Parts: sequence; C-alpha cells; structure tokens
Amino acid sequence: MPLQKKDFIEVEFTGRLKEGGIFDSNVKEDLKKINPNIEPKPFVFCLGEGMFLQGIDDFLIGKEVGRYEIELKPENAFGSRFSELVQTVPIKFFIEQKVNPIPGAAFTFDGKLAKILAVSGGRVIVDFNNPLAGKVLIYNINVLRKVDNQEERVKHLINFFFNQDLKFEIKENKVILEVDKKIANFVEVLREKFKDMLGLELETKISEDVKSSQNTEK
Repeated sequence: MPLQKKDFIEVEFTGRLKEGGIFDSNVKEDLKKINPNIEPKPFVFCLGEGMFLQGIDDFLIGKEVGRYEIELKPENAFGSRFSELVQTVPIKFFIEQKVNPIPGAAFTFDGKLAKILAVSGGRVIVDFNNPLAGKVLIYNINVLRKVDNQEERVKHLINFFFNQDLKFEIKENKVILEVDKKIANFVEVLREKFKDMLGLELETKISEDVKSSQNTEK
C-alpha cells in the first residue's frame, strides 16, 4: 500500500554529498566512517510533518516500502548559500566567550552553527550558512516498514522532540506524559503536534522523582 502523509515509517538512511563524503547515517557501517564511537539508532518519523527533509518527504509519499536513492538539490535540502551570512565578528567577542578562533573550527552562536573561515588582526570572518547549504545531496533510503502501533508511534515522537525516553501512558484518546517541571512549558507547545500527528490529546504530570526531591529539600 502506498505511503501517505502522516504515516509513521521506520527507515535506514545514509546521506552523502554528491561529490562524495558521508555526513549522516543510521546504518552501522556508514556511521563508523563519520564517528566510530556512535551507535546507530532506529529512526521512525511521520511523513510530511517536518521531521526529515521536505525533499525526502515529498519523494516518499506515494511510494512503497523498499529501497530508494534520492538526489536533492539545495532548494529541497538545506537551502542555498548566502553571501550576507558570511560576516565579520570582532575578536573581542571570542575573547569574552573564552573561545580561541581557529580557522575551520565550528561553534554555536545564538543557537546557530557557525564556522570560522579566517582570522585577521582583530577581526574574525564567520560563515553562518548551514555547512550543507548549496550542496547537492544523495540519500540512500531503506523504508523498512510502516509503524502502526500507537504506543510505538508515541515513543518515537517523544524521543524525537526530547531526545530521550520519557514515561507515558495512553488512555482512550489521551497521552499522559510524565515530565520534569522544568520542561512542562515546552510540552505545552507540542500539544497541537500530538493532536495532528497522532489524533491524541496531550496531558502532562510532574515526575514523582521530581516531587520527592522537592519534598526532601523542604
């Protein structure tokens, strides 16, 4: 049966530059070429909901479970490079942040990944473009299966948004998610996502571990 928007699917994938060089993968043999210390994890996502590149979503909708090779132009991947995103930053900024500006080094600036291109006197030339901007990419995708189990869908969606496993239970048309009080406000932002992707209302309760520690402190 053809894949449709909002289907949850599990995939194995490897992304590489068209001219060669792997930059992302969850296939063990390919991931070792990037970082031998990272263990691959299953990747389950909801089609057409911005959890993967739009170009991949668009390609897979209407396809069957199986293997595909997808070529993505910049506009369907990480966008074009923009010269205005190459900026000069006073070296004083790096000194204040206790960062040694070395050409080729990457750092995070206001939540954005940036790369140092050159250092000259008191100025540092920084590239705020995505490292993959302007690149033609090749993705080898193996769609392993559709994920129909609602509990498994919820588990993977939680892992995607929080990058960790959180306790939850499904009751009728609700997901009750156990969270630390510190992230409770962030969960509120995700209510519509859970409703749209899973057809479930999202409720939260504060973790008992957090409550216990708060009572002990008193």
